[in-house]
Amino acid sequence: MQTIDQLAINTLRILSIEAIEKANSGHPGLPLGAAPVGYMLWAKHLKHNPKKPEWIDRDRFVLSAGHGSMLLYSLLHVFGYGVTTEDLKNFRQFKSKTPGHPEFGLTQGVEATTGPLGQGIANAVGMAIAERFLAAKLNKDDISIIDHYTYALHGDGCLMEGISYEAASLAGSLGLSKLILLYDSNNITIEGSTSTNFTEDVAKRFEAMNWHVLFVEDANNLEKLDKAIVEAKHQSTKPSILILKSKIGYGSPRAGSEKAHGEPLGEKNIEATKQFLHWDYTENFFVPNEVKSHIQSLQDHFSSNYDQWHSNWSTYQEKYPQLALELETWFNGKVDLSYEDVEKYLSKEDKNIATRVLGGEILNQFTQIIPNIIGGSADLNPSTKTYMTGKGDFQDSHSGQNLHYGVREHAMAGISNGIAYHGGLKTFASTFFVFSDYMKPSIRLSAISNLPVVYIFTHDSVGVGEDGPTHQPIEHLAALRSMPGIVTFRPADKKETLAAYLHGFTSPDMPTAIMLTRQNLPPLSTTSKDALKGAYIVLGDSKTLPDLVLISSGSELHATLEAGKIIESKGYLVRVVSMPSPELFEMQNPEYKKLILPDQVRKRVSVEAGSSFGWHKYVGLDGITLSIDHYGESAPAGCLFPHFGFTTENIVEIGLDLLKK
Repeated sequence: MQTIDQLAINTLRILSIEAIEKANSGHPGLPLGAAPVGYMLWAKHLKHNPKKPEWIDRDRFVLSAGHGSMLLYSLLHVFGYGVTTEDLKNFRQFKSKTPGHPEFGLTQGVEATTGPLGQGIANAVGMAIAERFLAAKLNKDDISIIDHYTYALHGDGCLMEGISYEAASLAGSLGLSKLILLYDSNNITIEGSTSTNFTEDVAKRFEAMNWHVLFVEDANNLEKLDKAIVEAKHQSTKPSILILKSKIGYGSPRAGSEKAHGEPLGEKNIEATKQFLHWDYTENFFVPNEVKSHIQSLQDHFSSNYDQWHSNWSTYQEKYPQLALELETWFNGKVDLSYEDVEKYLSKEDKNIATRVLGGEILNQFTQIIPNIIGGSADLNPSTKTYMTGKGDFQDSHSGQNLHYGVREHAMAGISNGIAYHGGLKTFASTFFVFSDYMKPSIRLSAISNLPVVYIFTHDSVGVGEDGPTHQPIEHLAALRSMPGIVTFRPADKKETLAAYLHGFTSPDMPTAIMLTRQNLPPLSTTSKDALKGAYIVLGDSKTLPDLVLISSGSELHATLEAGKIIESKGYLVRVVSMPSPELFEMQNPEYKKLILPDQVRKRVSVEAGSSFGWHKYVGLDGITLSIDHYGESAPAGCLFPHFGFTTENIVEIGLDLLKK
């Protein structure tokens, strides 16, 4: 006779393998092996309320091993999160709520978009940071309004990915005691046993990173699972990892084999699995009445957690109305701020200055207006100018707004996503632009998940100078601009830099990448808040068709403007367009875009110290791109820009040659 817990676990297993079989696609191994962990957590430990799924003080559960998505969908179905039987039957189908890997914002109860292994661990670290920061900022001695745990279920593959160890190392250094990793350790990957390529002692490695390590020798032992989770929750100085020894594909003829990992079991194997699990029901996608009643009986417990919190919240609103208003404002994600609101903070002094320095000044002004900013750099604050003065360090006090990520670019981006997933905070990450390569997978997930993370990249071109080709971004702008769902911004001066930061920190649902210079740039008189439109006229006017259009961004705009004036002096009508953000320009209406770049004017030159890829869209078949389609050189910036042709004189020559054709 099965206990109700065992029956519920087997229900999760059978739902998962049946959905995978119907889709003829998916990963049955993890749901069969890890179902006890998922059930025990959700039924007995996770602070959640299916009737209030967006409750801000819920525990967060991240399925880092996103290929095991059917376990998560089965949990959401059984626990009443609105995932229906039809949704399970439509697993991996077009426009379903149950895609192949979990997608944030698509399926209620999914806390993060996962699939690329290890990302979920970094996301969980970010969520745990957000919880600690908000608790330090908002909790009072008599009322705790933010007090929850973050759990991440992952497997061997997640721990092989470098991002997981970057993130875990930082979490241990920070002592994030409300972070609990659930390691489904089955020693199998797609190619077979991990004995061929993953033989390290995970426990010792995590101990060395200041983690509390717990073992459960059999993931089916519910009593030991329960005790281990309780012990992890009682840990007050370190994050915890529970190493849970499981068998991939448990109960199936393929148990313990890589063949259970990533393909349907087949009807005969499903029947054999049902026999092993003593599953006597003939109807597919069936949840026994006993399980339904059991889960319903747990609802009182789920609701009581929420009701107690809601009672505290009512008292909190009465006793601390200003803090309560701040919390509500922070969690709605909207920042009501206009260009005019912050323009007054700009220095009136006109001098040559690097946009990274301007960015630092603007960021520090923003912290006075937007109090819930948290972020940092990958060990480069002195260079990226992203330290928030007077806002404290999270490492010293959890109310500190400066995060010191160390040299961990990939984890920094994944953790930033986790902070954004959690809600309640505005976050940024900064490093040299060339190192965005290390961050690309996480930036892509920011875009897929509509997370308003601000990426601040300095040293944006060959202007890096003497550090040479390894540190000089060439193809990086084109790479980010090719990514859907992200806004890139390469400002030319303080007015455009302000526009970039304003867009980044007020965007509710889109990441922003801001590229800033190391070298000083001159102030420009014709730039304006129209930079927020992505492209606008900085020389000439929109009423007269020009003979030539010069388009530029960032540090090259000054030379382009000067070249435009010289060409004008020779009797031509010239228009210079600043295009700091092609993505924002593409969001404008067709009339505006044609006004800025008239179809009739085919003689166009783009000027940007990076790859030409992408610029042909704007210069057309008859235009010319002044760009760099090769790697740089090690020399001072003042030498490199003339060497590569980014001078007023060369732009004039190119423009005049084009006009004469």
